[in-house]
Amino acid sequence: MDRRQDGAPEAPRARHRAKYLALIGALVALVLAVSAGIYVTAGGGDHATGGALADGRPHRDSSAAPVSTGTWVGSWASAPVGGEPGTEAAGLAGRSVRNVVHADAGGTSARITLSNLYGQTPLDITHATIALSAGDATAAADADTMRRLTFDGATGVVIPAGEQVVSDAVHLLVPHGTDVLVTTYSPTPSGPVTYHPHARQISYVATGDRTADATGAPYTRRTPYWRYLTALDVLSNEADGTVVVFGDSLTDGITSTVNANRRWPDVLGDRLRSALRSGQRLPRYSVVNEGVSGNQVLTDGLGRPAENQSGLGRFGRDALARTGVKVVVVDLGVNDILRDPHLDGPDRILAGLRALVREAHARGLKVVGATLMPFRGHRGWTPAREAVRQQINAQIRAGRVYDAVTDFDTALRDPYDPRRLRPDYDSGDHLHPSDLGFARMAGVFDLHSLRGAGQAQL
Repeated sequence: MDRRQDGAPEAPRARHRAKYLALIGALVALVLAVSAGIYVTAGGGDHATGGALADGRPHRDSSAAPVSTGTWVGSWASAPVGGEPGTEAAGLAGRSVRNVVHADAGGTSARITLSNLYGQTPLDITHATIALSAGDATAAADADTMRRLTFDGATGVVIPAGEQVVSDAVHLLVPHGTDVLVTTYSPTPSGPVTYHPHARQISYVATGDRTADATGAPYTRRTPYWRYLTALDVLSNEADGTVVVFGDSLTDGITSTVNANRRWPDVLGDRLRSALRSGQRLPRYSVVNEGVSGNQVLTDGLGRPAENQSGLGRFGRDALARTGVKVVVVDLGVNDILRDPHLDGPDRILAGLRALVREAHARGLKVVGATLMPFRGHRGWTPAREAVRQQINAQIRAGRVYDAVTDFDTALRDPYDPRRLRPDYDSGDHLHPSDLGFARMAGVFDLHSLRGAGQAQL
């Protein structure tokens, strides 16, 4: 007779079954724990920090950080341009530098890049923090968001001359369109401070180590520069890649309103996000600005390393190496026309632009290029330079340079004199746009041109 049917003892079988199920449960728990550990390690060496202590110092959060998902993209970027005048001997020793930057894409974690490209000695950063701004045009931080940054697990880092470093990731909810404060402190002289001079954003400096100060009160010195900081990346669920806008002062936004984020790449990022919210089928990309005022395709500035390095020289660092880059938008060439005393036609400039495209194609990236806008009325305008501009634009429009074209020339020129900017799009110097002109540039950019990885045959 079957003992399972006549009520015979079942205890041994039950005990064996219970032990078997417990073993399976333990194995599943172990696999999940190991997987979570691998994920957090791969997520960027995150050393999470919590809020602030009563005395304002950020504390390290000892609780397990929640596992985040998403894609690392660029939320803000700026090219290193040169060594800041007046800092050749002492750098900014004994001072805290609080950079204010505007996040394009939002995310759940953040990391930064610091550059000592133009330093002549190692840069010793003993403390660095990141926080959301407490409001517009202020050095004050939202105290609950203050995070201590680490570098390979250490609170400080030494950056060799000519090098850069990327911080560990910290868990920080960064909403898109938010101002972010990144603060560094260096106790010792470092030589020339690597900076971006035309930030169009006010940042701040304080005496002493005030990296963890949330009040903003010690930050009594205002500055129009960004120092050391060249990138803010976020782990994002709203963007799958990055658009890098690579250009000169027209991209740098040299005549845009300070603290207003009205450079044309800023407006482009807002426009792309609005289009996605409205349901348009477009790539989910962030937009970062790698414009440098005075930049040329072919010619470096002075110094070693060269200040205001040529577009060809800096393209790998400032465009191709950006986090999550999918598309590069190029708006360069006007300064090559304006500053070449031996202007010999468009061929060398066009060859330089095509070389940029080949470099991007080698990385599988699409390149959207802009026609060169008019500048009659500017002190550098001549009929010969106008002829070269027109010849370059003809090649761009014909599809012989880029994968896709945005025609800024047609969009911003004066219909009564196409060699000039339309008056309401002109900042007044007849070369750089007004805020309205920058908005027009972003407005005519074909968002659908961001699709695809490109590999045009030129």
